[in-house]
Amino acid sequence: MAGVIHPRPPSDPDEPLPDEPFPEAALPELADPHWMHRATELAHTGFWSVARRLPALVREAIALGWATSRRDTAASLGLNVAAGLLTTLGLLATTGVLQQLFAAGPTPGRIRAAMPALALAATAVTARGALTIAAGWAQARLIPQINYTVERRLFETTSVVELAAFDDAGFAEEMDRARDRGLIEAGSLVNDTVNLVTGVVGVVATAAAVTIIHPLLLPCLLVAAAPEAVTAVRMARRQHIDWLARITRRRRKWMLGDLMANRHTAAEIRAYQMRDFLLSEYRLMTRLETRAELRLARAQTVTRAIGLSVTGVATFGLYLVLGALLMGGVVVLAAAATALLALQSARSSLRTTIFATNSLYEDALYYQDYRDFLDRAGRRVPTGGQRPVDGFERIDLDRVSLRYPDTDGAAVDEVSLTIRRGEVVALVGENGSGKTTLAKLVAGLYRPTGGAIRWDGVDAAELDPRQLAAQVAVMSQDWWRFPFTARQNIRVGRHDRADGPGPSVEAAAREAAAHDMISELPFGYDTLLDRQFKDGQDLSGGQWQRLVAARGLYRDARLLICDEPSAALDARAEHALFQHLRRHPDRAVVLITHRLANVRHADQIFVLDHGRLVQHGDHDALMAQDGPYRELFELQAAGYLAGAGEAAADR
Repeated sequence: MAGVIHPRPPSDPDEPLPDEPFPEAALPELADPHWMHRATELAHTGFWSVARRLPALVREAIALGWATSRRDTAASLGLNVAAGLLTTLGLLATTGVLQQLFAAGPTPGRIRAAMPALALAATAVTARGALTIAAGWAQARLIPQINYTVERRLFETTSVVELAAFDDAGFAEEMDRARDRGLIEAGSLVNDTVNLVTGVVGVVATAAAVTIIHPLLLPCLLVAAAPEAVTAVRMARRQHIDWLARITRRRRKWMLGDLMANRHTAAEIRAYQMRDFLLSEYRLMTRLETRAELRLARAQTVTRAIGLSVTGVATFGLYLVLGALLMGGVVVLAAAATALLALQSARSSLRTTIFATNSLYEDALYYQDYRDFLDRAGRRVPTGGQRPVDGFERIDLDRVSLRYPDTDGAAVDEVSLTIRRGEVVALVGENGSGKTTLAKLVAGLYRPTGGAIRWDGVDAAELDPRQLAAQVAVMSQDWWRFPFTARQNIRVGRHDRADGPGPSVEAAAREAAAHDMISELPFGYDTLLDRQFKDGQDLSGGQWQRLVAARGLYRDARLLICDEPSAALDARAEHALFQHLRRHPDRAVVLITHRLANVRHADQIFVLDHGRLVQHGDHDALMAQDGPYRELFELQAAGYLAGAGEAAADR
């Protein structure tokens, strides 16, 4: 984010705005969000350029609908086409009615003569209405099916791609675009295509009826409808371009509004008395936005006035032409009256066609983002071997390295170590030393960019990835507060386990010192842990960490990765957790913690610095050396033992 907000006194709400708006350069520039990705391209694409792409877009939309539901797609399109044919029939029948009514002779006789044509016209109108309703029903059935299909495909893909893909900024940006706009526009793509077909069929049906009545009426009809169509296009484009020009200011207004009505910011806003400042910024944005909207309304009113004037002149010209044709005997009165009815129908269908064309083009741009993302994500799905794995005796890391995308240095740089079943292995180092990244490599969440990881001598790349993942549990320092019950939050650690071997939910909670805390909740283990829902509850950070620990223990995996598992725990809960971690010789534990008192009993301690392994041994051996482990341990001990701090400082 560039730029700085310069302090200024709160503005007076009644103070008039200066002639020039507050300079935008004085406000931070907001980066374009993913849902604005195609807006500039659309704003600078002319209507006729859009129209030239219509055939390809219509084919793509129909293919999407056809792949989802052939019956509903065929019904949506076919019934609308049939309704259009009935429009032609209805106009022709109307001409027959008028011809009989305008004929010479007694009125009762003319009415009786018009009854057959009137019955045909009524039947056509009724049938057209029934077909339109049926087409709408099929269309309403089709859209949610398409939405479900594209959503399922997206989430099936995002949930299986390798974790490293989420560290790729380009991949994450494409995923956000595909999710927030691509998903929405998939259904709209088909919906707008059906509307476009409906509009085009309506225009063609009207034109066909007028041509059958008299060929000279067709150009008159087109000339009379053209001004309204041009006006609709100009207004839609003007509104979109104006919206694009104001989007930075509107987004800042939305952001300020969210800050003032957000549970997570409420306490800090009150503590720092930020209300006047935020209201001042919001008031300025609102006033500038209001003035811009008034300018747009004025411009659109002028455009609409000009369009209506030209439309009126064209319609008047149509009346003159019809009058001349009537006087010359070229067109009968009934045909002229039908032409006027057709003009109203053509205007409505033409308006539908224009707006559907604009919408279809925009929808297709964002849907293409969705398709591009699926193609890219398909290339990020990890492929593993077929060799089975059921536990291990040792895991060896042989000169393992990992380099994140778009970084100069390696996060893990040629690290070699061994983890044996029954051991507690501690990874120690300052922030940024590569501990968490190394633990993720051991857990199989990342694949090394150099070196190899072997389970009992077999390269992990040759093992079945699902069976390998089943051997691992991770207690992360960055947990997510899943909106499930307390029981479900623990059970997701191994949701597919029935009544087989392994601890129960309650047993895992007891081992993580979470049982008493859960029992005190209003509904115990069945309490929903999210205040957004009725009767939902929230937990403190330490309570959530106990729950996350219980989830990891419930998984009952042969390899347990504990990344700062006690960062938010109180002393009693922390002691209980680490006592439990040391009581299970049938599994290996990889422990990451800055509280070095908890690693004293580890079988092996590996000290990392800038991704490299710099020390290795148990606590006593490392304390006997003059190295970073001893320095860090004694600095922490300074807070508990008098004189330890001075001794560490002297060294």
